[in-house]
Amino acid sequence: MTAFWSGSAATFLATSAEAVLQHLNLRQSSAGLESRHEQLMSWRAEISALRAALASLADVQSWRVVLEFSMIRLGHRIDAVLLHPRAIFVIEFKDKDGVSLEDYRQVEDYGLDLRDFHAGSRAVPIVPILVANRIKSHPKTLPMLFGGHTSEVVAAASAELGATLVALLHLTPAAGRLDVDGWEQAPYRPVPPIVDAARTMYARHGVEEIRSARADARNLTATVAAINAAIERHRDGARRVIVFVTGIPGAGKTLCGLDVAFARGGSFLTGNPTLVHVFREALARDIAREPEKSKRAAHRPVQQTIQQLPSFRTHYLENPTEYPSETIVVVDEAQRCWSQDHAGRKTARKPLRLLQSEPAYLLDIMARHPEPVAMICLIGNGQEIHTGEGGLAEWGAALNTRPEWIVFASPGARDAPEPRQRLELPGLNVDPALHLTVPTRSIISQRATDWVEAVLRADDVAARSIAAHATHEGALPFFVTRSLAQMRTWLRAAARGNRRCGLVGSSGAARLRAEGLGAELPHMDAGAVAHWFLDRWPQDVRAADALEQVATEFSCQGLELDYVGLCWGGDFLRAPSGWLPRRFAGTRWQQVRKPDDVAYRHNSYRVLLTRARYATVIWVPEGDGRDGTRDPAQLNDVAAYLRACGAATLPEAGHPTPEAATTAPQMSML
Repeated sequence: MTAFWSGSAATFLATSAEAVLQHLNLRQSSAGLESRHEQLMSWRAEISALRAALASLADVQSWRVVLEFSMIRLGHRIDAVLLHPRAIFVIEFKDKDGVSLEDYRQVEDYGLDLRDFHAGSRAVPIVPILVANRIKSHPKTLPMLFGGHTSEVVAAASAELGATLVALLHLTPAAGRLDVDGWEQAPYRPVPPIVDAARTMYARHGVEEIRSARADARNLTATVAAINAAIERHRDGARRVIVFVTGIPGAGKTLCGLDVAFARGGSFLTGNPTLVHVFREALARDIAREPEKSKRAAHRPVQQTIQQLPSFRTHYLENPTEYPSETIVVVDEAQRCWSQDHAGRKTARKPLRLLQSEPAYLLDIMARHPEPVAMICLIGNGQEIHTGEGGLAEWGAALNTRPEWIVFASPGARDAPEPRQRLELPGLNVDPALHLTVPTRSIISQRATDWVEAVLRADDVAARSIAAHATHEGALPFFVTRSLAQMRTWLRAAARGNRRCGLVGSSGAARLRAEGLGAELPHMDAGAVAHWFLDRWPQDVRAADALEQVATEFSCQGLELDYVGLCWGGDFLRAPSGWLPRRFAGTRWQQVRKPDDVAYRHNSYRVLLTRARYATVIWVPEGDGRDGTRDPAQLNDVAAYLRACGAATLPEAGHPTPEAATTAPQMSML
C-alpha cells in the first residue's frame, strides 16, 4: 500500500470524518507531540474540504479518493489524489493566506512525477490543484486538458474546490480511459536525479526503490548484488577484495557506489570536487531540517561519508601509522586516478612528493587495516578529461605487484580495446553483472547515449539511424538552435515544477565570451557549486536555471540536470576526416594533435552531451565574419552536421517530454 487511506468517493463520504482522521493518525510515523498535533489539525481541515467538494459532484460514484500517496523520488506524500475515469486531480493543501512559487512548483512536480514514472497515470490528463484556505475569489484561467499531459497548476480556495473540479472535468476528453480501481497497483518506478537519489539512499532507502522506470533496466540491482557478493568473500578468508564496476555514461555507476557506501558504513571517495560539494551540501541540508540539528553539526557525518580522494590520500601518507576507520571505500571514476609519472610531476615541488601512482597508494593505505577490507572502483570509460589520468592499466600495474588482493571485474574491463583501459591480471574473477549497460539518466530515450557515441565518432549514418528508430515515439532528445535567447526561453518553459535546467559548455570554448558567456561556474568553489546545483531562480540568481553561469565538463561531470543548454564552442569543429579539436592560445586557435589531448576534447563533449535527463538543446553560435576566431562557415558546418545526425531544430515552444501536446492553450472561465 502506497497511501494512508484510499477508497471510493462514496465510501469516503459514508465514513465519518473522525474515522478517516483516526485511520490517518494510525498510519503516521512517530513524531513529536507538537508536529503530530499540527498534522492532525491539517488533516481535519483537508478532510472537511474534500467531503464538501465531493458532496457537490453529480457523479460521485465515478470518483476514487487516495490520501497521502507516497512519492519515493520526491521524499513527500501527496495530500490527496482524486481519480475519475477522465482525469487525475493531484491536490496539495496549504493552510495559509497565500501561496508561494515553491508551493506551485511542489504540486506541479507531483503531477509531472506521476506522468513520467507512474504507469497508471499516462492515459488521461493530470491536473495539479493548489488549495489554500483563504485565496480570494477571482476569475480563473483554467487549462485545456489532454490525455498524457500534466496541466499547469490551478489554484483554488477550499470552499471553491468542488466548483473547480466540476469546471475542470468539463474540459477533459469525454472518453474515460483511467482504471480508477487499479490505479494504486500500477507500477511506480521513479528515476530520480543523482542528488535526489543520494538523499533517498542516505535516508536508508535501497537502490531498488529508485531504479529505472523501464522494465529492462534491471542490472542496477543486479550489479549491487554482485558487488555485495564479492565483498562477502571476506568470510571465505579473502582479506583484500577489489571490485571494478564499468558502464556506459548515465547507467547508474554512482548510484551503485553510493548504495554500497551508505548501506555498509563505507566512504565514497572522489577526485571530483563538484560532486563532493553538491552531495555534502544536499545531505547536510536534509539533516539540518531535523529538530535541534544545526547546519554545522549536519556536515560532520556527511564529510566522513563523502570524501575528497586527494585529501584522503594525503592524510594517510602524512600519517603512515594510521589506517582508515572504514573497511569499505568506493572510488569514483577510478580510471581518472593519477599515473605514477603524472603524480611525480604534479608534486615535484611540494612537501609530500608522490613516487607511486594513486592506485598504488590507495591500495597500500587500505591494506594497513587489520580487518578485511574492500575497494569498489567505478570506471567511466570515455570520461577522462584531464592530463595524467592513468586509466585501468594503472590499477592493473599496481595490483600485479600486490597479489594479496582478490580482483573482480566486468568482461569489458578485461577485454577493452584500448590498452590504457584494459585490466590485465592473472586470476581475474570476471562477472558480467559488474557492467551496467542500460542508461538510467535519459528519461525520454534509451538510445541517447548511443546517438552521442555515433556523433563523436563522426558516424552520421549510424547517428541518423538511431534518431530514426528512437524508442520513445520517434523522439530523440537533442535539439539544435542558433539563437541563445531562444534556447534560454525554451529551457525555462520546459523546466516545470522542480525540474532543473542550466547551461554547460567546454572549458576550451574560450570565444563564447564574445557571445556574452564569460561567466564560468568555478568548480573548486564549494558555495558557488552548491548554489548552482541546489538552489532555484528567481529566488537565487546564482542558481543553474538563472541561465547565466556556464558549467564546464569539470563542473558537471558525474552530475546532471533535467534540461541542458549546451553552448558549442570553437574548440570542437568539423573537418573532412571527422572532428577538429582545437585550443585557444593568445589571439588564435591552434589544432590539438597529441592523441591524449584529442581524446580529452572528445571526452569533454561526451560529458557535456550526456548530462540531461530529459533533453539537450545545443546552441551553435552564428559567429561573426569580422572575427577570425568565430568563423560563421565553420560553425554552420557544426550545426548542419548535428542536424544531419538527427538532432531536430528547436521549436519555438514545447516540451520534449512524453506528453501528447506542448504547453496547453488557455481558456478563461469565471
